[in-house]
This record gives sequence, structure tokens and C-alpha cells, in this order.
Amino acid sequence: MPDPYEELNPAPRLLMGPGPINADPRVLRAMSMPLLGQFDPQFTRYMNDVMALLRDLYQTRNHWTLLVNGTARAGIEACLVSLIAPGDRVLVPIFGRFGHLLAEIARRCRAEVQTIETEWGQVFPPEQIEDAVRRHRPALVAVVHGDTSTTMAQPLAEIGAICRRHDALLYVDATATLGGMDVSVDSWQIDAISAGLQKCLSGPPGSAPITFNERVVATVARRKHVEAGIQPDGFVPGNGPIIQSNYFDLPMLMDYWSPARLNHHTEATSMLYAARECARIVLHEGLSACFARHQLASAALTAGLTAMGLSLFGDQDHKMPNVTGVQIPQGVDGEAVRRSLLEDFGIEIGTSFGPLRGRIWRIGTMGYNCRKQNVLVCLAALEAALRQRGFAAKSGAAVDAALAVYQRAEQSH
Repeated sequence: MPDPYEELNPAPRLLMGPGPINADPRVLRAMSMPLLGQFDPQFTRYMNDVMALLRDLYQTRNHWTLLVNGTARAGIEACLVSLIAPGDRVLVPIFGRFGHLLAEIARRCRAEVQTIETEWGQVFPPEQIEDAVRRHRPALVAVVHGDTSTTMAQPLAEIGAICRRHDALLYVDATATLGGMDVSVDSWQIDAISAGLQKCLSGPPGSAPITFNERVVATVARRKHVEAGIQPDGFVPGNGPIIQSNYFDLPMLMDYWSPARLNHHTEATSMLYAARECARIVLHEGLSACFARHQLASAALTAGLTAMGLSLFGDQDHKMPNVTGVQIPQGVDGEAVRRSLLEDFGIEIGTSFGPLRGRIWRIGTMGYNCRKQNVLVCLAALEAALRQRGFAAKSGAAVDAALAVYQRAEQSH
């Protein structure tokens, strides 16, 4: 029987699933820095640093760019619970598991939720979304950018303009894409967006970067409330319905992240350090270089999988560069292969959910793990695990194909 008093010493893993991934050692080092009081001038400077770095990461000039303490879902809930008043009409285009999540959270906010759905492995053309917006007249459209359950990325460049034409706000869940592919908040006219650290940003789960514009500020200000114990003299609450969550109340979070520093919660110091370092690392590399690295890993991985005789899942024109879906071959026990990868090679890849459960594996090439050696090791291990189970994979073909992609890229530079 395990001894709960033993020192923590987990076996090392190479996390090549859809997230979380292995944190960058620089992020872990940042998390070990000394704790500070939440109103210490050093700490509030770090808060301001985070706001500035996240603006560059999100490609926005929004002032309100900050952290919500909690995993990526905390950022989703903060945006939706603050934006959605009971009875509001919300439209959610669903192309995977996490669209269903947005719809559920909106229902919990007592919204009138309308959904449109497409087959898992596909995305929506913009005209289909505009038609739904025209029919349902929502106050808010909530959409996932990259849904790791299907490995597909919904194009967003036209969706913001559609929402503006029809007087709707646009919320985007970029948990799986921020830092791994283009997320152009201002040019795409996204009103509110949230993410997490544990995927392309190479950090641990536990902090959710969000940003929102003045259209959102005007909406949530109508619902502003401040706790009685910290309420400033002369405070006048908004005339809208109170936001249902105290912890995820955007106007109170804004007061905390403003020069007023009106106390709301105790900021998660180590997670703020992590978020600062995650953003700094991506921006130091450069957004375009970071996106290109993810695209190259995707090309190498898919070349290797195809050379192994495996079939890729979904519409490859809209595949996420940081997660690849691959169909489990007929007659192969997909869970036995995953177990072999974990137990024999120390590598984790993902299964999937809903209609794709048992049908595909999901292999992540994200952030710190998005490197040539990890792609090659994962392919070699997968090939060995498959051959152990009778799948006829040509020995070395996958690694050779992936190496060829990397070598061509190196020669072109």
C-alpha cells in the first residue's frame, strides 16, 4: 500500500498528449522565487509586467489584460458569468467537446442558449455562423478556437466582423492555441478571450490569461457590485443583475488589477510568476518563429505517421498545428498501445471523447515539447508499440520521413 508520508518523486514522463505538457524549466525556476505580499510594490510591478506581456501575446491594445487564478476553465467562467445575464440569448457553434462545455456554462448562467453543430473533425464556414447569428440574434457568440478533442481549429478572422454587424459580443476560448498559432485579438475583433498556461505556453495548469475590450467593460459595468467589507465611500452599484460569482466577477477583478488595488482575493504569487515567464519566453522567441516551430513539428509528425501507414483524422486544412489526431488502426487495441508507450517508453499520448472515444489518438506537439527530438522519439516509440501488437509498420520509415521534413526546413534556411 502506498505510503502517504513518502517524499514526492513522480516518474518522469514525456507528455505528448493534448495537454498538459512538460513545463519549461525556466517557468519552474520562476515559480521557486520568493513569495511576496500581494500589495508589495515589487509584486504589483510584476502584475503590471504580466498585463503588458499578455497584451503582446494576445496581439491587443486592450488595457484589461490580466490573470484569473485557476485553470483555463476559470478564465472561461469569469468571462461568461460576467457577460451573461439571466435570459440573455447566447449562440454556441459546437465542433467538439469544448463547444458543449461553453454551452453548458452559458446554461448555468441561465442564458437562452442556441447551438449549431457540425461533425467532429470539421469546422464552420463563416457564412454558416452568420446565418445562425442572423436567425437567433444573440447578445453573445461563444466559440472555441482550437478544440483538442477533435484537433480542429475554427477560423476566426471573419467571425468578429459578423458579430459587430449584428450587434453581438464575441467570446473565444483560446486555451489550446495561445502561443502555438496566430491569435490576433484586435484585428479579428474579438471582444473577450481566455486561455491557460498548460498547453502552448509551457506552464503548469493553474492560471488563466484573459483580455477584453471596452465593449465588454460597458456590459459588465452595468452589473458592478463591490463586497460590503471593502466597498469604497460613495460607491454606486450598477443597475443590472448582480454577477452570480464573487470569485469570477470581472468588475471586482478589474478593481484589483487597477491602480486602486481594491482587495478581491489573494493573488496566486507563484502562478503569477509562472504566467509572466511563460509569456516572456514566447515573446523572446518571437510570435512568428514560435508559430513556425509548431507548424514544422506538425508537418514532421504527420509525415511520420503517414509513412507508418496510419491515417490522419479530420479536415487537414483546419488541423491545429499543435495537436494531431490519428485513427487507431482496425484490430489494434488503442489503449494497450497507449499503455505500452507510458510503461515502456515513459511517453503519454491522448485518447479522445464522445463520438471519437476509442477511434483516435491525439498527439500533442506544444510549447516546450514542440522540438525535433521529441517528435522523433514519439514516432519511434509508437512504431515499436504498434509492431509489438502485429501492426505492419516498416521499421524506421516514420522517423526517416519526419527527419526529411526537418532537414528540408534546415536547408531552406
